[in-house]
Amino acid sequence: MAGFVGRRRELEVLGSALARVQEPSDPSRPGQCVLLRGRRRIGKSRLVEEFLRTAQAPYLFFTASGAPAEEELAQWPIAAEESTLPDRDLLLEEPPTGWGTALRALAQALPDDRPSVVVIDEVPYLMAAVDGFEGILQRDWDRLLSRKPVLLLLIGSDLSMMEALNSYRRPFHQRGREMVVGPLNPAEVGRMLDLGPAEAVDAALISGGLPLVCLEWPAGQDTWGYLEQALRDPLSALLVSAERSLAAEFPDQAMARQVLRAIGSGERTFTNIARAAGGIAHTTLSRALEVLMEKRVVAGELPLSTRPSKERRYRVADSYLRFWLRFLGPHLPEIERTRGDLVLHRIRRQWTSWRGRAVEPLVREALARLLPLGELPAVPVIGGYWTRGNEVEIDLVGADREPVARELLFLGSVKWLENAPFDGHDLAALHKHRAALTDRPVPLLAVSRSGVTVTGLAATLGPADLLTAWHA
Repeated sequence: MAGFVGRRRELEVLGSALARVQEPSDPSRPGQCVLLRGRRRIGKSRLVEEFLRTAQAPYLFFTASGAPAEEELAQWPIAAEESTLPDRDLLLEEPPTGWGTALRALAQALPDDRPSVVVIDEVPYLMAAVDGFEGILQRDWDRLLSRKPVLLLLIGSDLSMMEALNSYRRPFHQRGREMVVGPLNPAEVGRMLDLGPAEAVDAALISGGLPLVCLEWPAGQDTWGYLEQALRDPLSALLVSAERSLAAEFPDQAMARQVLRAIGSGERTFTNIARAAGGIAHTTLSRALEVLMEKRVVAGELPLSTRPSKERRYRVADSYLRFWLRFLGPHLPEIERTRGDLVLHRIRRQWTSWRGRAVEPLVREALARLLPLGELPAVPVIGGYWTRGNEVEIDLVGADREPVARELLFLGSVKWLENAPFDGHDLAALHKHRAALTDRPVPLLAVSRSGVTVTGLAATLGPADLLTAWHA
């Protein structure tokens, strides 16, 4: 069960969906559908396999592969043969001539007297390859499948396409409930790896909460011990997961991958990204950024204040991919020739500065879960503020809306160093930056890895405090 640390909530959600099939509110339509999405290699299929194991309901599990439509359909009888549906022979009488005939035969094979489960994994491949697939699915769900006591799980890694499947004016709109499978959170990572709070945050930043990476991280081992081990193995999940995800996500989009590498190297502004990506034209860069943000691989953020700004900055949204692009991807040849020691030395040299910025999105997510806290209210939006030349830079800004706030509700600083607490110099800098942003006495917050040595703050948080955001 180690691979499912932290998946209790997801298993409970799927169990509740199956219970609604068993005791439906509308007996004429007992079928339920769940649209389950999450980024690649996050453990969606493993989660569903564990659910099927514990639910012990008859099922059929089909996985699309991204092949042409005819080849995808040819795999359907194989899934039927491996299924545990009691009347699976009905699916094997003759090969389906299309997805409509496949789904109609499936409806006949589903039991009437007890719940069953049908899983279609990587649905976006079928949406892209099969003409009218969404309409076929909607028709056969409405007319046939939903009238059976079946739980239909539609799984996908392309987040934008899975969201589109349930969007307004699309055939399958409002037929299914949406469920997002995220990474293991920092508290779960800490429990799984038997690490203290500060070390758990480090492990979360490196692994991104990917179960495959966490599974190969020995319990109790510190960051440097794990990295030394992983960098000696060219097939470690830490090294290969990003390559496989990017190959599947952007098979024919070389420019998007080039732009992603530029952002991963540390460039954040439009102009600097264009330069680092080889001096590409601004229109080309705009299109590439649009693709990356649509797929949720890159986040584009504006300064959060009461004044409008055009100083948008970009970052790799996923922490593991951010680490890989910065330290591992560009140096795979070194690792392959058994010089992981060179890569490890490079990581050690740049670790403090990289981690200091990488931890900020994690801190913002924790705050969103923790607030209200002391004098700090719950806020709709938590972001950051910066000027073009970084003369003023504030790590944490709580406000009533974005990107232009009516009211700023708190400001804060993140100091994430090994042996340097948040002190009087840091507090003075935060006061100075607050004065540059607003003349109101907005409450101040400090988040520090090594403690706080000053008073006068509305709240202070350390690693253990952050992890409590996920304990519930």
